[in-house]
Amino acid sequence: MSFEKLTFENPQGDTLAARLDRPKGESPCAYALFAHCFTCSKDLSAVGAISRALNRHGIAVLRFDFTGLGESEGDFADTNFSSNIDDLVVAANFLAREYEAPRILVGHSLGGAAVLQAAHELDSVQAVSTIGAPYDPEHVTRLLDDSIEDIKATGEARVTLAGRSFTIRKQFLDDLAATRMEETIHTLSRALLLFHSPVDRTVGIDNASRIFQAAKHPKSFVSLDDADHLLTTQADAEYVGVVLGAWAEKYVDRSRSTRETPEGQVTTRTGTAYRTEIQAGPHALVADEPEDVGGDDAGPSPYDYLLSALGSCTGMTLRMYADRKEWSLDEAIVRLSHEKVHAADCENCDTDTGKIDRIEREIEVRGDLTDEQRDRLLEIANKCPVHRTLHREVEVRSALRAPVQMERM
Repeated sequence: MSFEKLTFENPQGDTLAARLDRPKGESPCAYALFAHCFTCSKDLSAVGAISRALNRHGIAVLRFDFTGLGESEGDFADTNFSSNIDDLVVAANFLAREYEAPRILVGHSLGGAAVLQAAHELDSVQAVSTIGAPYDPEHVTRLLDDSIEDIKATGEARVTLAGRSFTIRKQFLDDLAATRMEETIHTLSRALLLFHSPVDRTVGIDNASRIFQAAKHPKSFVSLDDADHLLTTQADAEYVGVVLGAWAEKYVDRSRSTRETPEGQVTTRTGTAYRTEIQAGPHALVADEPEDVGGDDAGPSPYDYLLSALGSCTGMTLRMYADRKEWSLDEAIVRLSHEKVHAADCENCDTDTGKIDRIEREIEVRGDLTDEQRDRLLEIANKCPVHRTLHREVEVRSALRAPVQMERM
């Protein structure tokens, strides 16, 4: 993805810091606005993982720091839940003015409750998703149990949350207490997707149940199994992003996305880790290496994709041949594995030194087929285009492309 660092002002004149993550090499098909969790920031690793996944679906994501947090100006002590909603509306208006109005709102924890409220003020929004969101924003006060009496008695108190110190004032508690969510959720009138972990110790799973019950259809719920509240495990954050991206495609116009990768061409992008973004025509994929060799196992390895190409080509070729012959092939299952072996162990190889690549391919054909038909299908499998390519001499011509101007940051 490419990104820009941006700023805009809140109603009090404070400058809020934002980051716009955009699909690399294409114009977005839609824009999403992300609201981070209570006392967190836009730079939480889970937010980045979710943004990258949405980018792969052609969706740009604006994530920003609420007033007084992260890189944004302002005094956090002067903020409350209502001011967070105001910040969200200002961010959406900024997007509409400078780029395009958001069609999707995503909120994590208290940010989830905020996007449910803000959606009512944003006509452009068609879909809303929450991650570990509380049904009642006042739930946040459970994090302040040891300080609530001091706040009520003196008007404010310093509290430590996630290792950082914040000033919380009584107006923050009063604002949370005055917020009523049931009617807000019931009248949302947008598609809703809830993510929540059944073992979330910060915001219990009962919150998701209450939100789901209060909402009207279309609504969906995805359990995050053993994920923690902050999605600190990358695989959990990636999962949320993948599911969210697939769900959101129903509410965006994918035909508006223009990619630099034409049909029949593949573009890959590898950054500072092994993880590689793949664009195959309109299809976004991810490749990675296993953890035991230094990768994050975020996707199949390059050799996995090679086996996938051979396996899928084999199955398609059998399907085409059986259809042409009008044979009763119900299903073709291809199982493949790859290994390096000593050339001396290969009976049909031209060389007997060093190592060679060996692919084992087991083909299962199901259906009302004779033995002769099954034998013929095995012969046809060896004629699939990818199989032939692997057995031919292949020329790979490489050239360096001229450097391009750096992305604006």
